[in-house]
Amino acid sequence: MRQRIRHIALALSAAVVVGTGVLTPVQATASAASRPDTVRQGLDALVRTDGVPAALATVRDRDGRTRHYTAGVGDLATGAKVPVDGQVRIGSNTKTFTAVVVLQLVGEGKVDLDALVDRYLPGLIRGEGIDGGHITVRQLLQHTSGLADYEGLLDEPSLRDRYFEPRELLDLALAQKPVFAPGEKFGYSSTNYVLAGLLVQKVTGRPLAEEIDRRIVRHLGLRHTYFPAVGDRTIREPHPRGYRKDTPDGPLGDFTEMDPSAGWAAGQMISTGSDLNRFFSELLAGNLLPPAQLAQMRTTVPIGDTGAGAGLGILSRPLSCGGVYWGHGGDIPGYETRGGVTDDGRAVSVAVTTVPTDYGVTERLEGVVDAAFCR
Repeated sequence: MRQRIRHIALALSAAVVVGTGVLTPVQATASAASRPDTVRQGLDALVRTDGVPAALATVRDRDGRTRHYTAGVGDLATGAKVPVDGQVRIGSNTKTFTAVVVLQLVGEGKVDLDALVDRYLPGLIRGEGIDGGHITVRQLLQHTSGLADYEGLLDEPSLRDRYFEPRELLDLALAQKPVFAPGEKFGYSSTNYVLAGLLVQKVTGRPLAEEIDRRIVRHLGLRHTYFPAVGDRTIREPHPRGYRKDTPDGPLGDFTEMDPSAGWAAGQMISTGSDLNRFFSELLAGNLLPPAQLAQMRTTVPIGDTGAGAGLGILSRPLSCGGVYWGHGGDIPGYETRGGVTDDGRAVSVAVTTVPTDYGVTERLEGVVDAAFCR
């Protein structure tokens, strides 16, 4: 997950592809019918050329019409079809949910964005060259704390069966020297969001998963989105199976069932393309945060010289047709997701059922997102 987001910062079997309209049957105009469907073509290429087992997309245009796509097969062992709008592990998209809860607490006057983390988690952030008395809540949410990322210290194959307490993940990071001084620059680190999750629990006195469910999932009616309970290694509803390779040239192994606790506040959740599109749309429409907190969330720092920016739990990326879209993206063994929304109401979510070892594949996945927005 860490490597994939860093790559984002540095670069902005036979396939069967199915597209279905799900809201209102609309008779395409002659000109529209004659244009190639670039989303369909892009998903087809990801499967046929890049070897992704399956790809899913949910695309909503500015008029509210939604179209679902699938490509490939949902189960390599049985050849089962990819479920339309199936559930997937959404990885670091979870960070946006966590950030929303923190910013809601800011709006309620329970958290100060520019307060030092030590105010809420006294004495917790300590290590060689590390002091929570010099790191603010804002710096956690914007990845400018300088804290090392624990993800690169995990043995990925062992994640299938290993349960992690959040404090274990934090301890891995605090055993490392900081990458830079707090506030110096952007540096993506899931450690920031483990701390954000712990802050939510300390301030509310309730589990993070419960706060996300109450404040966001049930509030918006996201019926296919949830934070897996401790010990839950399954995906509840129809889903394509997820795969990973031990080596770049190795075979794909089924990694669908796994303990997602290594992601926790930074990457544990499960959702669908439709639910993700609704979440990001409602967020940008101001239906989750007061105007002041939404403005803070959308205030970005540059991610290198890519044209992308990092807000508080959300990223902006430039589009080839002009403007930007807002979202996050995420990777967890078995699944990679990309997408977001634009200010004029377009929404796109694309997922594949393996985390590509070749970043060129991820670039092409991001190209499908761009094509869906710009079609």
